[in-house]
Amino acid sequence: MDWAALWLSLRLAGWTVAILLPVAVLAGRFLAYREFRAKGLVEALVMLPLVLPPTVFGFYLLVAFGRNSPVGDLWQGLFGHQLVFTFEGLVLASVIFNLPFAIQPAQRGFEAVPVEVREAARCCGMSPLTALRKVELPLAWPGVMTAMVLTFAHTLGEFGIVLMVGGSIPGETKTIAIAIYDRVQAFDDQGAATMSAVLVAISLFTIALTYRLSARMGRRLS
Repeated sequence: MDWAALWLSLRLAGWTVAILLPVAVLAGRFLAYREFRAKGLVEALVMLPLVLPPTVFGFYLLVAFGRNSPVGDLWQGLFGHQLVFTFEGLVLASVIFNLPFAIQPAQRGFEAVPVEVREAARCCGMSPLTALRKVELPLAWPGVMTAMVLTFAHTLGEFGIVLMVGGSIPGETKTIAIAIYDRVQAFDDQGAATMSAVLVAISLFTIALTYRLSARMGRRLS
């Protein structure tokens, strides 16, 4: 069992969820409540990582993060090292690649909030931030929680983006998915099976916990 790769995957998933949580709430709420001419295009761009092969998307991210790109050059100037093949580069790539998993469920959650409830909050004199915190977010929370669980689980098992942007550097970019692939390539079926079972167990536990928390919150709000 490659515990270092598992810990790195958990760190990557944790950072991705932490960064995408406010993004999912704000972007999901905006897309749920606002109508504008380019809304269809924006939603299509958000969903693009779902239809592109991970290697294709990873290639474009590799080019965008490379030393000769504006992003890569800015990172090099600020921190003194390149962005690709680093943990920071993995986090940024993971955040971009998981945008549809984070934003779409949150958007559906906010769309499920009745218009009458939002109008009542405004009539009570609540500011938009107060209405979001006390009224909209508790009602949309199942969708937001689903978004975070999907993001966490998807990040744990991501392979193509990690390989393209991060490579397989032990302790830096070698995640559990890469470690499983390496064990299979080395004909270590037992090692690959053990790590796969641990990954499945973590994913099942996370999903089960989410269902339990969602059900408890639903009973509290009813």
